[in-house]
Amino acid sequence: MKSLIIFGTAEIAELAYFYFTNDSDYEVVAFTVDDEFVDNDSLLGLPVIPFSEITNKFPPEENAMHVALSYSKLNQLRQEKYKQAKGSGYKLASYICSKSVIWNDLETGDNCFILENQTIQPTVKIGNNVMLWSGNHIGHGTVIRDHAYVSSHVVIAGHCIIGNRCFLGINSTIKDFTTVGDDCFVAMDASVINDLGDGSVVLGASCDTFKYDDKRARIIKRKYFGI
Repeated sequence: MKSLIIFGTAEIAELAYFYFTNDSDYEVVAFTVDDEFVDNDSLLGLPVIPFSEITNKFPPEENAMHVALSYSKLNQLRQEKYKQAKGSGYKLASYICSKSVIWNDLETGDNCFILENQTIQPTVKIGNNVMLWSGNHIGHGTVIRDHAYVSSHVVIAGHCIIGNRCFLGINSTIKDFTTVGDDCFVAMDASVINDLGDGSVVLGASCDTFKYDDKRARIIKRKYFGI
């Protein structure tokens, strides 16, 4: 077993602990965060070490690290801590769930976190520090650049380019041969059918809600369900 330190102590870090422990050849031996965020000396029965002390107690020659942070500040925080860990000499471990469909030509960078039920087609390239939540389709020939975050049940069709630090919301869809620039926010349920420039925002369709006694609610239910 290879020893692993997890950077982070919040929800994502606990999830990373679970996946690495149950579905990888790594053994998690400690958690670490920046010194000012140490509010407990242990988590899940393992020590929480201030980052200023981590190289002395768990040296990079003997341990790998995984930065387990979410999409705060449009992934800029995770990018910053990725560089901090790498600059301290650690090899950054990636996790790819065994319960996903991938091909042996898949290219991934370091510190990726790829959860279950992915369909990742041939000739896909995934950069460094990319998170893919569960249940996505990544079409053939697609490139996902560094520090991107792809939520659950996203469909990225073939030969797309997803830029650095992008966030793709739940159930969003990217048309084939589409380029999404850096730092883009594609909201939940949004459909992208044209190229996006850097910093673009795409919102999904609004969700109209009618109460049970609204005439429109009765008409719609009668139309679809005969009631």
